[in-house]
Amino acid sequence: MKKIIAFIFGSFFFFTAFAQEEVENQPGPDLLFAEEKHDFGDIFQGDVVEYTFKFENSGDEPLVLSNVAVTCGCTATAWPREPITPGEESEITVRFNSTGKMGKQNKVITVYSNAIQPISRVAIISNVLPKKKDS
Repeated sequence: MKKIIAFIFGSFFFFTAFAQEEVENQPGPDLLFAEEKHDFGDIFQGDVVEYTFKFENSGDEPLVLSNVAVTCGCTATAWPREPITPGEESEITVRFNSTGKMGKQNKVITVYSNAIQPISRVAIISNVLPKKKDS
């Protein structure tokens, strides 16, 4: 029984690694983020914070972003509408408005493109503290 379980797990890991290698060697555009998550740490309610995610088209064909979707109206994005050529770098700027928010916030930004893997995600994280009291 242990041999059967070990065989199943071994096969799973082998095929998972093989499938990942196939995607990496596939021709076409490839969206590669320098960083997939940014933590602002503690901010105060009402603060507006911004972060720029840098990425590269590490593929061999032009990369076109078709949409950059956010999960709530408190988050806005600016992203390139023109094709990104192979080897070219670009960026997506994300702005978070903490008005009306409190506590731990995790905002996921979904990027749709013509890349080999057409859906990518980045995230911003913060901990919203009560408003600052005027001194």
